[in-house]
Amino acid sequence: MNTLMDVLRHRPGWVEVKDEGEWDFYWCDVSWLRENFDHTYMDEHVRISHFRNHYELTRKNYMVKNLKRFRKQLEREAGKLEAARCDFFPKTFELPSEYHLFVEEFRKNPGITWIMKPVARSQGKGIFLFRRLKDITDWRKDTRNSDDQKDDIPVENYVAQRYIENPYLIGGRKFDLRVYVLVMSYIPLRAWLYRDGFARFSNTRFTLNSIDDQYVHLTNVAVQKTSPDYHPKKGSKWMLQRFRQYLTSKHGPQAVETLFRDMDNIFIKSLQSVQKVIISDKHCFELYGYDILIDQDLKPWLLEVNASPSLTASSQEDYELKTCLLEDTLHVVDMEARLTGREKRVGGFDLMWNDGPVSREEGPPDLLGMGNFVTNTHLGCVNDRKKQLRQLFCSLQVQKKASS
Repeated sequence: MNTLMDVLRHRPGWVEVKDEGEWDFYWCDVSWLRENFDHTYMDEHVRISHFRNHYELTRKNYMVKNLKRFRKQLEREAGKLEAARCDFFPKTFELPSEYHLFVEEFRKNPGITWIMKPVARSQGKGIFLFRRLKDITDWRKDTRNSDDQKDDIPVENYVAQRYIENPYLIGGRKFDLRVYVLVMSYIPLRAWLYRDGFARFSNTRFTLNSIDDQYVHLTNVAVQKTSPDYHPKKGSKWMLQRFRQYLTSKHGPQAVETLFRDMDNIFIKSLQSVQKVIISDKHCFELYGYDILIDQDLKPWLLEVNASPSLTASSQEDYELKTCLLEDTLHVVDMEARLTGREKRVGGFDLMWNDGPVSREEGPPDLLGMGNFVTNTHLGCVNDRKKQLRQLFCSLQVQKKASS
């Protein structure tokens, strides 16, 4: 089910053009960007679906490098307490360049589990867990003998990351969350958070006794669907609303509100960490897929950010989520120039940051006691997008008539 083509082809007034034709909107892939951006003239209104150097956030080694740099900057400018708000990614080293630093850290904590990830791959490819330096030695030999040069990155560029050994489990199974963030501009930073998303579960019950079993440790659908007992309707995905309700019944609303606020902090801090390095071209926007892991203490951890989150649907429910997500992305991008620019909500998207935090117009009392300011995010809450869009576009038409 090609959600993207379905949404684009059903968009009223939009016409598909061939490669040589003139276009106004292009949902391009990153390879097109690399090859064509600098040679393509674009009118003011034209939009494309990636920032030119998106990899500053979406390549694992660059993301960590930028977050570490940003954390140091915050410590200098705002103190240790503010810098500690960046402590949402596991201890990470880039290999081979930081191999000696990694070995030093490894020897300080013998027996713990580490996870090795290629810096520019996706869908769980090339990932493995290890507890012995010998495994790295074997890996280094293997990579030097490999002729695999995909992604324009030598395969030996990996990150070694401390594995989170105490993930929150549901039904004994590990999961992570896929959350969607839409960035319309970096200067100023303007970011929207989508209400829907999902938890992706592993098929196999979690254990640290078998670190070689990828079906236990990797929740990527691309990995799980190769499992002998995989069945897409057997509960390998939960919608975020169901997940939020489950957590609330187990831990109460206050703990869940704190968890989701901590996730908001991850989205904003990670975007701020690359704000000065991303080329904020007015033609560009980006729909990011954030992967978040939650541990037993209800602390969220950022695993990675995807520049091209999968838009392929694995079930009818998945198809509906992704087509609605794409429709609402196009509403926010607003090629039709219907919006005023003052909207705090468009369909399932809530404006989270607009050169500063955005407050809710209405909402529950702030549980952290920060006065009446409550961030305008509703992740995992009711998504009455159709009703909201009807009201929004009706009121915009009324305003237009009144001003004409």
